[in-house]
Amino acid sequence: MLPLLLLLLAVAHGQDESQYRPKLASSSLGGLKTASTFVLEQPRCVFDKVQGDIVIWLVVAVPKAVPRFNNSVGPGTPERAFQGFPTSTPAYMTLNSSLLHYPCPSPPGDITVLRVGSETNCTKNKERPTCNGPLPGPGPYQVKFLALNGSEPVAETSWSEPITLRTARPFSSIPTMGSGHSAGMIALTAILSILFAVLLAGLLAMLVFWGSDACGGSSTFTKPEMVTVHRYNTHHVYEQSAARL
Repeated sequence: MLPLLLLLLAVAHGQDESQYRPKLASSSLGGLKTASTFVLEQPRCVFDKVQGDIVIWLVVAVPKAVPRFNNSVGPGTPERAFQGFPTSTPAYMTLNSSLLHYPCPSPPGDITVLRVGSETNCTKNKERPTCNGPLPGPGPYQVKFLALNGSEPVAETSWSEPITLRTARPFSSIPTMGSGHSAGMIALTAILSILFAVLLAGLLAMLVFWGSDACGGSSTFTKPEMVTVHRYNTHHVYEQSAARL
């Protein structure tokens, strides 16, 4: 009954609700989901029938805010600010773009994806309520595209399926037995490697010290002994002058 009432309310306000449901980009693209971001396909050929100078916004919400989301509350208001998400703001609006950026069909080579949560320099800047900041937790989250003509909603898509982000695994949950080594063995190997590196460094230091000592020579000098020369006179040698006498 509630979806029917929402549809009638949209028709009454002249709002076109598309059956398009936002979805993650192709699985062939790496990094579809991280701990704080996810990648969506762009809404190509979704709002091509809407007339006027429209701006397309991405709405990110927690699942409990989806049934009572009010399209008339526009972006930039405290109720739609990223900085309060998800505690005081259950839904925020970001990634505004004109229809010109979503041509139909897409030209070859165009990037046709949107990364939600890629801005990190405006997460606490309240002057940027439409910041595309990192998502605060694993979720789940639901998104939809909303087209505004000025401040008036004129078209929207359906809500996506819940999107849950990746979570970091604690170290204790990482299996170690599959590789044939226990956690204790890994720790012992690490300690022995460190000790071996310390011993090797000490050995190298000793070799360098000994090498420098051998090249520099000894720093002490020994006083040379004095050499005494004795003169000997042989008894059988006479001066020639004495022999002639």
